[in-house]
Amino acid sequence: MFIDETKIKVIAGRGGDGCLAFRREKYIPMGGPYGGNGGRGANIKFVVDTGLHTLIDLRYMKTIKGEKGENGKGKNQNGANASDVIVKVPQGTVITDLDTDLIIADLKGKNDEVVVAYGGRGGRGNTAFKTQSNPAPNFAENGEPGEERELKVELKLMADVGLVGMPSVGKSTIISCVSKARPKIGAYHFTTLVPNLGVCQSRNGKSFVLADLPGLIEGASQGEGLGDRFLRHVERTKIIAHVIDISSFEGRDPYEDYIKINKELEDFNKNLLKKPQIIIANKMDGVNSQENLKEFKKKVKNVKIFEVSAITNTGLQDVVDYLAEELDKLPNEPLFEDEAFESHVLYKFKKEEPYTITKEGDVWVIRGAEVERVFKMTKFNTDESIQRFAKRIRRMGVDDKLLEMGAKEGDIVRILDFDFEFK
Repeated sequence: MFIDETKIKVIAGRGGDGCLAFRREKYIPMGGPYGGNGGRGANIKFVVDTGLHTLIDLRYMKTIKGEKGENGKGKNQNGANASDVIVKVPQGTVITDLDTDLIIADLKGKNDEVVVAYGGRGGRGNTAFKTQSNPAPNFAENGEPGEERELKVELKLMADVGLVGMPSVGKSTIISCVSKARPKIGAYHFTTLVPNLGVCQSRNGKSFVLADLPGLIEGASQGEGLGDRFLRHVERTKIIAHVIDISSFEGRDPYEDYIKINKELEDFNKNLLKKPQIIIANKMDGVNSQENLKEFKKKVKNVKIFEVSAITNTGLQDVVDYLAEELDKLPNEPLFEDEAFESHVLYKFKKEEPYTITKEGDVWVIRGAEVERVFKMTKFNTDESIQRFAKRIRRMGVDDKLLEMGAKEGDIVRILDFDFEFK
């Protein structure tokens, strides 16, 4: 089954908890803090596998979750980092963050890889908080939560030339003649339900990848027929090859077919019309083909036209030779502008408001990624740990903001599912 788009949720591993321990050994009085740090949580990493050609494995993964880092231990032993979760994807995969609509990565290289969600750092043990003024801290941290992200994963096939055209114009027959690809061929519309790739070779030994895309009809960019589902695969091609049924076997006008296909390409992505184009006038063995070709050439200027008959394998090698020479002249242009990509700054450390405060009924509710992160990393098992949490929140200006908004001593303040009394 060919799957070229799916949505998944990724949850990186939480960091391991820091250890609260003290050194108690014979003949060593006042041994001091002895708790180690937790290990880093698992990153979620996408890696290109050139042996894959579909996203079917991801289709059935609704959530990908990383392992938690190992907790710190006594004797200042740090916990082990969790192993990264490796997700293999085909070459040409584009990963987009659904919350920001920014592209995380375009994995077009054979060895490309990207971390899509970073694991949380390990919590610090009480040894890490030892200072001259506090030589025996009685608290440790929980591990930091890992990143959670909703992703759209798309496959845009890596092909040099894309065959586009109406249904039943002979695209599948052409790719079967010029390569070893064996697509399904039938005398009815939409025989091709998935894109087919084939490697073509010119007479001088140059090779390139040709993509046979399912037939388009008017309104395809808005979802008609097979819709825009496969138009994304044209975006990576360097040259667009229009396949036209010049014989008008089904009663359609060749020129109108050409105009309609270009209109659908433009509606899907205006940049597609900037790509070089050629026209493959197929079915030249038809009765009215020569007359139709003369009329077609009167209307279409400045586009290279090749006369071929796929059924008799006539003229196709000339097309392959021409495409191979033209591809050598074209530069490798990026599919996306730099503005489409996410900043290189780690997602969880992007600048944002540290918190917001709202009053819901009689309860003051504090929300914000930074406040919640501090809360989740606090172990509320000792008085010293609770005081440290209150001090950190106060430094962020939460107390002053609550007073400014009218909070009074004894009011209930809520962070996540926990309630505190405001003092």
